[in-house]
Amino acid sequence: MRTVRAEKHRIGEGNGGNGRTIAVPVMCQRHPRFPNASIVRRLINNLIFAREITPRGSRGVPSAFDAVGRTPIMKFAVFGAGGVGGYLGARLADAGHEVHLIARGDHLAALQSSGLRVESVAGDTSVDPPATDDPSAVGPCDYVLFCVKSYDTREAAAALGPLLGDDTAVVSLQNGVDNEAWIAEEVGEGHVVGGVAYIFSTVAEPGVVEHTGGPARFVYGELDGERTDRIEALDGALSACAGVEAVLADDVRAELWRKFCLICAQAGMTATTLMAEVSGVARAEGVDLPEAVVDEWCAFVRDLNPGMYSSLHYDLTHGNRLELDALHGSVVRHAERVGVEAPMNEAVHAILRPWAARND
Repeated sequence: MRTVRAEKHRIGEGNGGNGRTIAVPVMCQRHPRFPNASIVRRLINNLIFAREITPRGSRGVPSAFDAVGRTPIMKFAVFGAGGVGGYLGARLADAGHEVHLIARGDHLAALQSSGLRVESVAGDTSVDPPATDDPSAVGPCDYVLFCVKSYDTREAAAALGPLLGDDTAVVSLQNGVDNEAWIAEEVGEGHVVGGVAYIFSTVAEPGVVEHTGGPARFVYGELDGERTDRIEALDGALSACAGVEAVLADDVRAELWRKFCLICAQAGMTATTLMAEVSGVARAEGVDLPEAVVDEWCAFVRDLNPGMYSSLHYDLTHGNRLELDALHGSVVRHAERVGVEAPMNEAVHAILRPWAARND
């Protein structure tokens, strides 16, 4: 039998409480879904009572889950806890969700020893979720945020098995338009959710993610456009996170190609011709891209800080592997398949291939 002890907590007025101190029973044995005592404190601090503590079972708080927030606590694995994954994982952990980080190398060692620190223009935070390089140590999750570089997609997707339950959603938040298909080859299309991340963030040093700009907008949706329970629940969780602009897309495939237009131009030479070629390939593929997409991205780029640059540029100048094949290489392959010419993308791909080979 588990024993319990009472911890005293003050329900602050800023969280809707009345400043009263209450005794809360806390299990002495670590709970498998809530292994970190800080999570218990966070749940208590997030109580959303109007004035008084409402007894369990009353009309105002029909269940423990309803008492701790507007959305249920869910289990997330962040597969690739780098600039994008680390940022989003930290925001979800701050919101009270169970988050597990999957990383490798020095970054993993720092996460395990010191936790994750996010230095962000939207507000700094530090969290200490479990971190591992072994998905079997995490077990089945509600959601897997799949944030590895595109060149690692196939290998990482093959390791997803231990993280999957019957309805687990694997949410790709990567660059390119082929990742969802590659993931589906390993786990089945029913598990795959498409996603797009608009954020300038990177691993500044092991254990530290630096968010320097961009809207921190995350767009996602079921590949068939259906509003499933799981996508609605994900939308609720992300919408409740501080520092996150969450967008549930009606047509996530169009959103993938929309960003593809931008990043192929930004990563190549920031040219409207590149974007026009990508949008032409997308329409030949049957993707419903608006005619104004190139003009919209040109207006967006004009408002960016002059010091902003693409992740491809960062990787090129820091000796990292390049996502060239998933960007301009992908445009060339799709163009050949649908019989559309894309000479500028072919040129950028050819020019950068020696640097991609050097950094492999």
